[in-house]
Formats: sequence, C-alpha cells, structure tokens
Amino acid sequence: MIEPAIEHNRVAATIVDAAFTVHKALGPGLVESAYEQCLASELAKRGVTFQRQVGLPIVYEGQLIEGAYRMDLLVEERVVVEVKAREATLQLHRAQLLTYLKLSGHQLGLLINFNVPLIKHGITRLVQSP
Repeated sequence: MIEPAIEHNRVAATIVDAAFTVHKALGPGLVESAYEQCLASELAKRGVTFQRQVGLPIVYEGQLIEGAYRMDLLVEERVVVEVKAREATLQLHRAQLLTYLKLSGHQLGLLINFNVPLIKHGITRLVQSP
C-alpha cells in the first residue's frame, strides 16, 4: 500500500508538471477560466481523474447552505487546486484555499497563478493539518 503522503506528492507533482506545460504553451495574460480548462485538458491527457467546479456547502446556524463555495479542481480526490490569473496572489487567496481544504477535509492544496513570467513563481503549496 502506498503511503498517503507519497500519493499526495505524486499527484501534486503531476499537477505542477501539467501547469508547466500549459504555461509554456500559453504564457501569462489569459483569464482564469481559460487556464482552468487547459489545465483540466492537460490532466485528462495524462489519465488523471479530477472534478471541476466542485461545490462546497457550509453549515450556518444549523442550516446547510449549498454552493457557498466552489473549488476550481479536485484532483484524484486528494489535491485541491485553485487557479488564478492575477498580477500577484494575495494572502486572501491563500486563506481561500485553506478554507476549501478545511471545508472539504482534504489536506493538500495548490494555488497556481498563471499570470507570471515563470510558472514556478506562481505555484504555492498549502497543507491543512488533519
């Protein structure tokens, strides 16, 4: 049996490699939805399972609120990916991803900002303690 941390790292490495491929082909300057679609296409070509725009309900005062949040991608039921195309990512974007991790019960997330000259400077890995 593969250790969960090793499997998380394998999935994350695949996502990062796919992001490099997309960024190399397109460069910066597109909108987030275009990068999300292209990243999904690249993951599909690699045989990776994922879901797009996954709804995350919240509970407020005992009431279930559906569709309060949407994760851009959930890859291999393990890694949450938040796609951005901004001049810079903010602490708010990190907080957003950490919220998605907390609400979904997943531990590993990648914040990927495609609007950078070098994609390696646009990738942030975040871990939520169980």
